[in-house]
Amino acid sequence: MKIGLVGYQGSGKSTVFELLTGIEPDIAKAHSGQVGVAVVPDERFDQLVELYKPKKESPSKIELFDTPGLDRDQQSNNAQRLGVIRESSALVLVVGSFAGSDAIADVDAFQDDLVLADLQVVNNRVERLKKDVTKPRPDRDDLQAELDALLPIVERLEASENLQDAEFSELQEKAVKSFALLTRKEQLIVLNTANSDVDEETVKTLEGKGYTVMSAAFGLELEVAALPEDEREIFAEEMGLSGSSREALLQAIFKVTDQITFFTSGEKEVHAWLVKRGATAIEAADAIHSDLARGFIRAEIMASGDLLRLGSEREVKAAGLNHTEGKDYIVQDGDEIEIRFNV
Repeated sequence: MKIGLVGYQGSGKSTVFELLTGIEPDIAKAHSGQVGVAVVPDERFDQLVELYKPKKESPSKIELFDTPGLDRDQQSNNAQRLGVIRESSALVLVVGSFAGSDAIADVDAFQDDLVLADLQVVNNRVERLKKDVTKPRPDRDDLQAELDALLPIVERLEASENLQDAEFSELQEKAVKSFALLTRKEQLIVLNTANSDVDEETVKTLEGKGYTVMSAAFGLELEVAALPEDEREIFAEEMGLSGSSREALLQAIFKVTDQITFFTSGEKEVHAWLVKRGATAIEAADAIHSDLARGFIRAEIMASGDLLRLGSEREVKAAGLNHTEGKDYIVQDGDEIEIRFNV
């Protein structure tokens, strides 16, 4: 799963990137962006590792792309900067919530930047189609149909309308698929505060606009993480920090992207996999390897909770708590899955 970290210059976006990935921002990549991986904490995974003591441990991971900071004053460059995250599953917008800043205005301005970026992409295609449909081409009817499908989308974008909740026809879905429209991606708004105090009024206002919002002092937590282990708890208490905002942020990303975890466990490897809620057994197989999906026969399922509670696969099976499913089975969070296949 790929997540785009976005925000205006000075928002603390790179601080969040470092906290999640442990990678210090590279100044040389300020204009191109930087990629890192965040390991997702999961108590079930840790317990499965303890149970199997495998040769290899593979926790679930989220790929994060720290994009170049946007410019508040020169929006013309922002569309290009945003274009690098079109393949992201979701956007995490980091907004500075410091003295003198206006978090709500930044969120509103960012939405305008998304609209402008999408409008630029769709308009380029529309202008090309308008020329092509005037030529005697064998596919002219198909091109005209595509143009007719895109024009209402352009109208919505020109009216500064976000497309996240827009209902598209099948033809429109097909027409915009390659664009990976930014205004259709799920968003998490992250308020980066100077201290542990939360601006409840700002959070309430943004949530009233339909956003998912979390607030934390990420810079302070990064400072705590850099301290010797025996000093962290004392400093965190003095600063009013409670709990891990890193873990809370990862869980918030899970929630906004509607991800669940399933496991494949054994003495060779314990592996945690991420799939979108509602994924089928064959989609889970494909997440592991395309060969498993291509040669899918059946999926043998047990709940990781039952496995951990009873202590072995044998005990789970003896209790009749395992089940065999076909390719259309809907994967449940925490499933332990073994794919039977033949290629």
